[in-house]
Amino acid sequence: MTPDAITAAFVAALLLALATRFWLATRQMRHVAAHRGAVPAPFAGTVTLAAHQRAADYTLAKGRFGLLSAAFAAAVLVGWTLLGGLDALNQWVLAAVQPRLGDLGYQLALLAAFALIGAALDLPFEWWDTFRLEQRFGFNRMTPKLFVADLLKNTVVAAVIGLPLAALVLWLMARAGAWWWLWAWGVWMGFNLLLLVIYPTLIAPLFNKFEPLADEGLRARVQALMQRCGFAAKGLFVMDGSRRSAHANAYFTGLGAAKRVVFFDTLLARLSPAEVEAVLAHELGHYRHRHVLKRIAGLFAFSGAALALLGWLAGSSAFYQGLGVQPNLDAPNDALALLLFALALPPFGFFAAPLIAHFSRRHEFEADAYACAKASGADLASALLKLHEDNATTLTPDPVYVRFYYSHPPAAERLAALAPAAA
Repeated sequence: MTPDAITAAFVAALLLALATRFWLATRQMRHVAAHRGAVPAPFAGTVTLAAHQRAADYTLAKGRFGLLSAAFAAAVLVGWTLLGGLDALNQWVLAAVQPRLGDLGYQLALLAAFALIGAALDLPFEWWDTFRLEQRFGFNRMTPKLFVADLLKNTVVAAVIGLPLAALVLWLMARAGAWWWLWAWGVWMGFNLLLLVIYPTLIAPLFNKFEPLADEGLRARVQALMQRCGFAAKGLFVMDGSRRSAHANAYFTGLGAAKRVVFFDTLLARLSPAEVEAVLAHELGHYRHRHVLKRIAGLFAFSGAALALLGWLAGSSAFYQGLGVQPNLDAPNDALALLLFALALPPFGFFAAPLIAHFSRRHEFEADAYACAKASGADLASALLKLHEDNATTLTPDPVYVRFYYSHPPAAERLAALAPAAA
């Protein structure tokens, strides 16, 4: 392909993705605003008008903020690529670092500089989302001090884990020949599997406190459920999610014998023991149907295909020139190739979102059905309704927006599917 062809394909994908994103967002906001005035009939006896309108207002505020964020992200993407931002950064780092630290040091410095600048550009949006938007609707519990502490911890963890991984991939790109991408794929898969094992015990505790579940009655109930389902976990823990947000959740983490069940303290404060059991049964359903393994396999398949594509593109000067960068003549271009590929891929990958969302929603229905078989469908329905209300999730999303984005079925569809078991 010529540089002009690559530029044209990139611009077309970016404009089409941005236009689609704006079209879907405005559809969603119009639909939610049009149904703000009345609680939908299936929820008329269980959801108050005030709660329904709060959810609508939260959805509209998030939608407007999302449009602004998407426009800014598109402008930054064009700035990095076609307007020469990455090329200028590369030239500066090359001149400043390569004579002192060599080729590998220069490439790691380029990756680090790009990540730090990107984080700085995103920081005002993260701050506004946390301390303005989430604060306005009563969800934020984070203090500025904790926000800064999390930011510093994330930076250190990313450097400690990311730089050695990047160094290994760059070494493979330089030494493993045309099939470097296959070796890099193996490293990437191994890294992700290792992360699943070490995250619960080494990384997550850096950000949150995890206490063993102290409620003996609930513990016995949960253990009985897990025994019925043939599921073993290393422990039952309560996480101090309320330090940062009023949103509630529960999840499994870890792999193999390292699996843990984690409840947000906000979830336990809101749901009854029977409802907590039903929510946990839903999560167990994901494991019983091997949804987690299927998602991991899908991620690995996608990453393998992406690395193979990068392996083909990285050797073409048109790839760099078409995206606004002049390849190095006296230094490796491997880090440049990684960054350009990471920048260019999202506009194309955006159109895979409906397919991913479709399978995710189907998995949720399957997990709900499993929960109804192992626990109470009525308790699961009441728990879901409470969580929708507490998280200010709109009850009236736009159907097209749902099909494109929603990883979980909307409340009306989900509760309708649960109705026979709940009855």
